[in-house]
Amino acid sequence: MGNPPIILASGSRYRRDLLSRLGIAFEVAVPGVDEAALSGETPRATTLRLAEAKARAAAAARSAGLVIGSDQVAECDGMPVGKPGSHAGAVLQLTRLSGRTVVFHTGVALVNAATGRAQVECVDVTSTYRALSAAEIESYLRHEQPYDCAGSVRSEGLGIALFERIVSEDPSALVGLPLIAVSRMLRNEGVDVLRRDRT
Repeated sequence: MGNPPIILASGSRYRRDLLSRLGIAFEVAVPGVDEAALSGETPRATTLRLAEAKARAAAAARSAGLVIGSDQVAECDGMPVGKPGSHAGAVLQLTRLSGRTVVFHTGVALVNAATGRAQVECVDVTSTYRALSAAEIESYLRHEQPYDCAGSVRSEGLGIALFERIVSEDPSALVGLPLIAVSRMLRNEGVDVLRRDRT
């Protein structure tokens, strides 16, 4: 009997690209989940809750399958750091974050649609921005236009040059999907990405 289908519960192209690195076949299902934080909820709690909510929403429509949900919330000094949405917003954001440390909380959940079993983890990436000049910020934004990225950083591209240092057990978490955790969760469900039949 073959492995159950794998479903990525996300419309994010960044997460699709990351999961593709594992060389496994997967489907995409975009869940309709309200991503607003709850009153009094910490950024870390938000990302854990939403990662599982996304996976469960996509799993609910299926009788079988391993559904992966993920969410990321950036935090600076206890406050969430969102997506800038525009060039002006990104200038303001990067000016404020210059020389400061941001923790990117990336939650990931894997739900077995057949059993309802859920595995949920949060992988933190502590990222310290360099002291950035106005000219550097402008040049970076004109090149990358990272207006849909939390903290105005596209770390898989030129955004990596914004940082002084990055500390994490899983660098893929910064982009939006912690592949070490995903691989472990899949193994726990009997799917070893190193041995999976990819034909």
